[in-house]
Parts: sequence; structure tokens; C-alpha cells
Amino acid sequence: MSGNDIGKGAGPGPGPGSVWRDGNVLRWLAAYGASLIGDGVYFLSLGWTAAQTAGPAEVGVVMAVGAVPRALLMLGGGVIADRFGPRLVVISSDAVRCAVILALAGLVALTAPGLWILVLVALVFGVVDALFMPAVGALPPRIAAPGQLVRVQGMRSLAERVGHTAGPPVAGLAMGLGGPAAAFGVASALFGLSLVLLVAVRISPLGEPSGPAPASSALPRESPWSQLRSGLGYIRGHGLIGPLVLSGALSQLGTSAPMTLGLILVAQDRGWGAGGVGWIVGGMGVGAAASALLLTLIPRFPRAGAVQNLTLILGSAGIGGLVLAPSLPVAVVLALLTGLVCGICGGLAVALIQTATDPSYLGRVSSVMAFTAVGLAPLAYPVFGLAADLWGVTPVFLAGAAVSMAGAIVGTSAPAVRRAELAFA
Repeated sequence: MSGNDIGKGAGPGPGPGSVWRDGNVLRWLAAYGASLIGDGVYFLSLGWTAAQTAGPAEVGVVMAVGAVPRALLMLGGGVIADRFGPRLVVISSDAVRCAVILALAGLVALTAPGLWILVLVALVFGVVDALFMPAVGALPPRIAAPGQLVRVQGMRSLAERVGHTAGPPVAGLAMGLGGPAAAFGVASALFGLSLVLLVAVRISPLGEPSGPAPASSALPRESPWSQLRSGLGYIRGHGLIGPLVLSGALSQLGTSAPMTLGLILVAQDRGWGAGGVGWIVGGMGVGAAASALLLTLIPRFPRAGAVQNLTLILGSAGIGGLVLAPSLPVAVVLALLTGLVCGICGGLAVALIQTATDPSYLGRVSSVMAFTAVGLAPLAYPVFGLAADLWGVTPVFLAGAAVSMAGAIVGTSAPAVRRAELAFA
């Protein structure tokens, strides 16, 4: 029995309009949320533990070392998800994380771990993340009907907001009550909860391939390298998926550095201080949360491809406008509106891509999208910083927005994207 056969049910979702009552979707959502909170608790606890035994430079190494395998192995994670089935990969990843962090909790309770142990844990966690992220991204089309994918993406965005917000306070409370060992124990328990919920999630069988790709039954006979190449070729040759993936990559490259490093530099130049950065980021977060609610509650988005392009244009313009805002209140309002339209843009793009993707390629397509976010986009940070030193933050900020706008041009230029529609229920 292959990984694709594990946990097959009768099909995704109980019926139209019932995504909020679909226990299968809700179990997946709760598992995803618990995993995100566990991530937040783990990372904060790891940094705190490293700071007890090392200096700032070493702490930085410990915190950053996990990003290397995550970026390098992300595309391979998509191949593994397609080869063995995303459900099996997600469950295995959560099981490894639960066991590793539980062992670390016991070690921290008994002794002060050496820096090399923390580095090793961070590396293992990065490898597991490279497997987990493409697999979890490939699950929604297998647990929900096509007409519910936009709503599921909205629910996923809400879970991400809750997870990212709740992780640090939970870590702080656990460390305050029982120290890092207790915090690692809480993280392990959250991964364990996620694991139990994921085991109960059913997935639908794979459909028949609709494009020129080999049938899913033939995938295990391919080498992993051949699978990776065929996946990249599938994306490149698809009239809808290719432009949307390229558009998203350009948007990530153009906006990741301005919305992190760039906002800090802008706040320093304008005298808004760290509090100003917090207000702007908070406004963006509120807008993104509002977009997640809209995606979840609105039953349909007519002309979804055209709307996705329009929101990317507006979002790119809004990000460029942040550096031109005459005051902090104006910047916060602009950030809120930008977060709203960018959230709608991202949710529609993912739903369009997943609806159009042949099921046997979902893991690889998901891995490419994740790679642009966590592997490729951070490369823009040093380039942005160097360019800001040479020419100032305003023109470089605007250049980043222009790169994002180029992504909108890619989408607008593709007839398949302009005409794309989503099934609705």
C-alpha cells in the first residue's frame, strides 16, 4: 500500500456550504493551528536556552541554522509528498518533531545542553520543516471539495494568525512557570496533539491526471530527480499555474525585504521609532486577518483570476505608498488596506493553483510556492540593505514595489489567469 492510499475516505467534504461543519476539515485546521503554536513555543524556547550558555553571535547561529536545510530541501520535500502521499509525510514530520522536542525537554530538565546539541536540534527541525510545509500545503484539495477551497484557505490564514500570535505568549507563560524545559514540553505536547488530529484526518483518493504528466501510479518508478524535474516542467508549461507561481515569486522577492528591514529603516528616518514599526505591522496584520474572514465567509468570487490580479496591483501600490506616507497614522491605515488586499490576493492565488493542479503534482507545486516564501525571498534582505546604503531607503522601497508590480503584469499578461474562475458552493 502506498502513502497515497493511507486514510482514504469517500471524498473531500460532506457537501456544499458545509465547510464549517466538516469535521475532517476542522481536524486538519486544529492540527495545523496546534503545530503553528508549537513552532512559536519551540523557536522562542530555543533562543532563550541558547542565550543562557552563549553570546549573541552564537544565539544568532542557533536561530538561523534551521533555515539552511529548510531552504535547500524544500523542493525535495514536495517530491517526497507526491511520492509517498502528503498525509503520511505530515504525520511522520509531526511525530519526529514531537519526539525530538520531548527529548530536548528532558535533556534541558536534567542538565545544561551544549551549544552543539541546540544546533543539531535546529538542523533536524529545519529538515523536518522542509518535509512538512509542502505536504501540509498539498492537503486542502484532498480534504475539501473544489468549491470550498477559497474558504479553506481563509480558515488556514486565520489559523496562521492565531498560531503566530499565540506562540510567544504561551512560550513565555511556560518558561515563567517551569523554565525552558517546561516550554519545550509544551511544544512537544502541541506537536503530539497535532499528530493525533492528523491521524484522524481522511483524504480523498487521487484523481486521474488531466495533463501531459505521467500517471500518479507511475511516480514511484521515477527517480526523485526525475520527479523534481517533471514537477518543475509541469509548472513551467501550465498556462495558469506557471504565471501564478512566477507572479507570486516576484511579489515575494519585491515585498519581503521592504516589509521587514525596509519598515525599520523608514521608521528610523521619519522618527517613528520601534513603536511606529509595531503599529504599521499591526495594521498589516489586522488587514490580513480581515481578508481571511472575507475569504472564509464570502460564498464566491466571480472572475477570481481577474480579482487576484487587481488585488496584487493594489497591494503592490500600497506597499510602495508606505514609504511615501506623510505621517504614521496614514501609514497605519495604508498598511491595513494593503494587508486586506494582499490577503485576498494570496488566498485566491493558492485556491486557483490548487484547483488547477493535477493531484499527483500537488506536493511539488506546493513546495515551489513555499520555497519562494521561505527560501528565495530572504535572499533579498542583504541586497536591499546594500542598495539602501547606496541610494537611500525610499527609492529601494519603491523598486521593491515595482518588482511586485511586475508580478501583477505577469498574471495580467496570461489569458488563462485573466479568465480563471473558481468553483463555488
